[in-house]
Amino acid sequence: MANLPDKQKLVRNFSRCPNWEEKYLYVIELGAQLAPLSAEDRQEQYLISGCQSQVWIVMHGSDNGQLTFSGDSDAAIVKGLLAIVFSLYSGLTAAEVMALDVRPFFAELELSQHLTPSRSQGLEAMIRAIRAKAAAMV
Repeated sequence: MANLPDKQKLVRNFSRCPNWEEKYLYVIELGAQLAPLSAEDRQEQYLISGCQSQVWIVMHGSDNGQLTFSGDSDAAIVKGLLAIVFSLYSGLTAAEVMALDVRPFFAELELSQHLTPSRSQGLEAMIRAIRAKAAAMV
Protein backbone atom coordinates (compact mmCIF):
# COMPACT_ATOMS: atom_id res chain seq x y z
CA MET A 1 0.00 0.00 0.00
CA ALA A 2 1.08 3.58 -0.57
CA ASN A 3 2.67 5.61 2.19
CA LEU A 4 -0.54 7.35 3.25
CA PRO A 5 -0.68 9.84 6.12
CA ASP A 6 -1.94 8.75 9.52
CA LYS A 7 -5.10 10.16 11.11
CA GLN A 8 -3.40 13.10 12.84
CA LYS A 9 -1.54 14.13 9.71
CA LEU A 10 -4.76 13.92 7.68
CA VAL A 11 -6.46 16.26 10.16
CA ARG A 12 -3.52 18.69 10.02
CA ASN A 13 -3.38 18.65 6.24
CA PHE A 14 -7.12 19.15 5.86
CA SER A 15 -7.08 22.00 8.39
CA ARG A 16 -4.50 23.78 6.21
CA CYS A 17 -6.87 23.76 3.24
CA PRO A 18 -8.58 27.16 3.20
CA ASN A 19 -11.67 26.06 1.26
CA TRP A 20 -13.55 23.10 -0.14
CA GLU A 21 -11.79 23.28 -3.50
CA GLU A 22 -8.40 22.83 -1.81
CA LYS A 23 -9.74 19.91 0.24
CA TYR A 24 -11.13 18.37 -2.93
CA LEU A 25 -7.72 18.65 -4.61
CA TYR A 26 -6.04 17.11 -1.56
CA VAL A 27 -8.47 14.16 -1.64
CA ILE A 28 -7.60 13.60 -5.30
CA GLU A 29 -3.88 13.83 -4.44
CA LEU A 30 -4.33 11.15 -1.76
CA GLY A 31 -6.00 8.87 -4.28
CA ALA A 32 -3.11 9.32 -6.69
CA GLN A 33 -0.81 7.91 -3.98
CA LEU A 34 -2.52 4.51 -4.07
CA ALA A 35 -0.52 1.87 -5.87
CA PRO A 36 -2.08 0.65 -9.12
CA LEU A 37 -4.36 -2.32 -8.61
CA SER A 38 -3.34 -5.42 -10.53
CA ALA A 39 -5.60 -6.87 -13.19
CA GLU A 40 -5.79 -9.98 -11.01
CA ASP A 41 -7.43 -7.92 -8.24
CA ARG A 42 -9.95 -6.26 -10.56
CA GLN A 43 -12.33 -9.15 -10.10
CA GLU A 44 -16.04 -9.18 -9.34
CA GLN A 45 -15.39 -10.47 -5.80
CA TYR A 46 -13.53 -7.23 -4.94
CA LEU A 47 -15.99 -4.88 -6.66
CA ILE A 48 -18.06 -2.90 -4.15
CA SER A 49 -21.77 -2.78 -4.82
CA GLY A 50 -23.64 0.38 -3.89
CA CYS A 51 -21.10 2.71 -5.48
CA GLN A 52 -21.98 4.68 -8.57
CA SER A 53 -18.32 4.47 -9.61
CA GLN A 54 -16.44 1.23 -9.95
CA VAL A 55 -14.57 0.56 -6.71
CA TRP A 56 -12.42 -2.44 -5.86
CA ILE A 57 -11.19 -3.18 -2.34
CA VAL A 58 -8.76 -5.99 -1.54
CA MET A 59 -8.06 -6.71 2.12
CA HIS A 60 -5.36 -9.04 3.45
CA GLY A 61 -4.55 -10.16 6.97
CA SER A 62 -0.96 -10.69 8.07
CA ASP A 63 0.34 -13.36 10.43
CA ASN A 64 0.04 -10.92 13.34
CA GLY A 65 -3.58 -10.12 12.43
CA GLN A 66 -2.99 -6.65 11.04
CA LEU A 67 -4.90 -5.78 7.90
CA THR A 68 -3.56 -4.22 4.74
CA PHE A 69 -5.61 -2.79 1.91
CA SER A 70 -5.32 -2.12 -1.77
CA GLY A 71 -7.93 -0.74 -4.07
CA ASP A 72 -8.87 1.47 -6.94
CA SER A 73 -11.72 3.43 -8.46
CA ASP A 74 -12.48 4.84 -11.85
CA ALA A 75 -13.32 8.21 -10.22
CA ALA A 76 -10.50 10.37 -8.81
CA ILE A 77 -12.43 11.75 -5.83
CA VAL A 78 -13.71 8.28 -4.90
CA LYS A 79 -10.18 6.91 -5.12
CA GLY A 80 -9.12 9.67 -2.71
CA LEU A 81 -11.91 8.75 -0.29
CA LEU A 82 -10.71 5.18 -0.54
CA ALA A 83 -7.19 6.31 0.39
CA ILE A 84 -8.55 8.09 3.47
CA VAL A 85 -10.50 5.00 4.54
CA PHE A 86 -7.38 2.87 4.05
CA SER A 87 -5.36 5.34 6.15
CA LEU A 88 -7.81 4.93 9.01
CA TYR A 89 -8.14 1.15 8.91
CA SER A 90 -4.66 0.01 7.82
CA GLY A 91 -2.64 -1.82 10.43
CA LEU A 92 -5.67 -2.60 12.58
CA THR A 93 -6.90 -6.10 13.28
CA ALA A 94 -10.25 -7.28 11.95
CA ALA A 95 -11.80 -6.84 15.42
CA GLU A 96 -10.42 -3.29 15.64
CA VAL A 97 -11.83 -2.46 12.20
CA MET A 98 -15.24 -3.67 13.30
CA ALA A 99 -15.04 -1.56 16.47
CA LEU A 100 -13.90 1.65 14.73
CA ASP A 101 -16.57 3.89 13.24
CA VAL A 102 -14.76 6.15 10.77
CA ARG A 103 -17.85 8.18 9.86
CA PRO A 104 -17.28 10.87 12.54
CA PHE A 105 -13.77 11.33 11.17
CA PHE A 106 -15.16 12.35 7.78
CA ALA A 107 -17.34 14.92 9.57
CA GLU A 108 -14.26 16.17 11.47
CA LEU A 109 -12.48 16.69 8.16
CA GLU A 110 -15.57 18.59 6.99
CA LEU A 111 -15.89 16.26 4.03
CA SER A 112 -19.28 14.76 4.83
CA GLN A 113 -21.23 17.94 4.15
CA HIS A 114 -19.45 18.52 0.82
CA LEU A 115 -19.96 15.10 -0.75
CA THR A 116 -22.78 14.59 -3.20
CA PRO A 117 -25.45 12.13 -2.06
CA SER A 118 -24.15 9.48 -4.49
CA ARG A 119 -20.57 9.87 -3.20
CA SER A 120 -21.81 9.71 0.39
CA GLN A 121 -23.67 6.50 -0.44
CA GLY A 122 -20.55 5.14 -2.14
CA LEU A 123 -18.40 6.00 0.88
CA GLU A 124 -20.90 4.25 3.12
CA ALA A 125 -20.84 1.20 0.82
CA MET A 126 -17.02 1.09 1.02
CA ILE A 127 -17.09 1.28 4.83
CA ARG A 128 -19.79 -1.40 5.07
CA ALA A 129 -17.85 -3.69 2.73
CA ILE A 130 -14.62 -3.35 4.71
CA ARG A 131 -16.43 -3.97 7.99
CA ALA A 132 -18.23 -7.02 6.54
CA LYS A 133 -14.95 -8.47 5.25
CA ALA A 134 -13.38 -7.85 8.67
CA ALA A 135 -16.32 -9.58 10.39
CA ALA A 136 -15.81 -12.60 8.14
CA MET A 137 -12.16 -12.77 9.25
CA VAL A 138 -12.93 -12.80 12.99
